[in-house]
Amino acid sequence: MASVPFARGAERGEARFFFIMACLMVATILAGFSLNFLLGRSSLSSPLVVHAHGVVMLTWLGLYLLQNTLIFGGNIALHRRVGWLAAAWVPLVVAMGLLVMRHSMQSRGGPPFFDQNQFLISNPLQLFGFAGLTAWAISLRRNTSWHRRLMFCGMALLCGPGIGRLLPMPLFIPFAWYTSIFVPLVLFVGAGIIADILRYGRVHPAWFWGIGVSVVLQVIADLIAYSPAGYSITEWYLAGTPGAERPMAAFATP
Repeated sequence: MASVPFARGAERGEARFFFIMACLMVATILAGFSLNFLLGRSSLSSPLVVHAHGVVMLTWLGLYLLQNTLIFGGNIALHRRVGWLAAAWVPLVVAMGLLVMRHSMQSRGGPPFFDQNQFLISNPLQLFGFAGLTAWAISLRRNTSWHRRLMFCGMALLCGPGIGRLLPMPLFIPFAWYTSIFVPLVLFVGAGIIADILRYGRVHPAWFWGIGVSVVLQVIADLIAYSPAGYSITEWYLAGTPGAERPMAAFATP
């Protein structure tokens, strides 16, 4: 069985890998936001929507880490029960992501190192990409090799804000948004691909689907964002708010 790609004979090694990677992804996100707080870029005086978003995301991180811990520990029964709570939590992650984006865009124009139109269109599509990959993973929950890899790819799409807070994002203008989206895929999904090659001598197709979803969504987002309609939508979205006062194009602050 161990010689058959993605067979149960190698499951213990896989469970260890996904548990370690879950720890790394969660640690990366927490490190990014903690650094932001320590540098004074965020504070506890933020509006309620920001705190609500933080609670929802922290809960999701805890659920993802718990699920991988349960599998690594062999507690499959509890993993399945917790899985339904995680499934119900996905819409909250998306909803709060959209709400906190609206607050960021309309209150201060969004992160200055992102084009406003790209951030407005791309961010929701990538959130929907996370939700879609996660829903697909849940539908394939009886197929462990697909399930855990699709869940992993969905989680990787959420790592951008954490990694972006660890990198000097203004230095990546005009590619700052692509950096926040694709660096997590290169680091984390890339690690999964390498692990498959080392363990099985081949790459599971779920990795390519995970990468493909993000790339296709980004292409669609850019086609919309940088079209006349995209600029008009952004102007309408920000009209009458403080966010409309900054340039739409990315810029480096002093």
